[in-house]
Amino acid sequence: MNKMTQSALAPLQDNALAFNGIQHAFFTRQGGVSSGLYSSLNGGLGSSDDTESVHENRRRMAAFMGSSHDSFLSLYQIHSPDVVTVTEAWTLQNRPKADAMVTRMEGLALAIATADCGPLLFVDPEARVIGAAHAGWKGAFFGVLEATVSAMENIGAKRARITAVLGPTISQKAYEVGPEFKEQFMTSDLNHSSFFKDGEKEGKSYFNLPAFIGHRLAKANIKQFVSLDQCTYGDEKRFFSFRRTTHKGENDYGRLISAIMLTSQ
Repeated sequence: MNKMTQSALAPLQDNALAFNGIQHAFFTRQGGVSSGLYSSLNGGLGSSDDTESVHENRRRMAAFMGSSHDSFLSLYQIHSPDVVTVTEAWTLQNRPKADAMVTRMEGLALAIATADCGPLLFVDPEARVIGAAHAGWKGAFFGVLEATVSAMENIGAKRARITAVLGPTISQKAYEVGPEFKEQFMTSDLNHSSFFKDGEKEGKSYFNLPAFIGHRLAKANIKQFVSLDQCTYGDEKRFFSFRRTTHKGENDYGRLISAIMLTSQ
């Protein structure tokens, strides 16, 4: 099949982010030009996919957003609580090391890459401030969500007006962890036990990352939190998954892109 004639983009969207002057998308793996393990809409700059294919995929996503390829901005993600306030585009070579972005500038698409971790898109529609965050267990545990909300406030948002939507994320039934993982959470707060259930193997547990993310955002006192309730591990047709790739013994995996942008009203 000719690369340029593959299926159309099939992003997920949610009414909670459907405001005038706001464009958003939780892109699936459908509608790109990559092949093999990366089929087909792989947006992962850090993957071993063909570089030209990744850039074509990102151009397609940027076009959907109404952005230019140069203004479709990604971070060098490091599982941190660090947030960048975006005032202008950067080059791929100079992208900041952080895990969340906020802006009030039109035309800059904030794009987060995930493959089981939680992609969060934020908006205060009245202040016209948006944000995007990559929240795996480590980022969520160490405060990337709260830091994103605070960074939005610093440029004019109010947390009582902020909506956050969680895109495709690994579900509890697919996220088995060891005792050391659970112990870290329990040492921090015994109430964290509610995010774990016993695993099938002795000493193992299943961790509910989406619920933990929702819990942290509820404590941050934002207006509302919405989860798309889509499991990356369980839907191979639509989503990439690091854990599924690991279980299958594959040597790499694609990355899903979730993006939000302010447009002219």
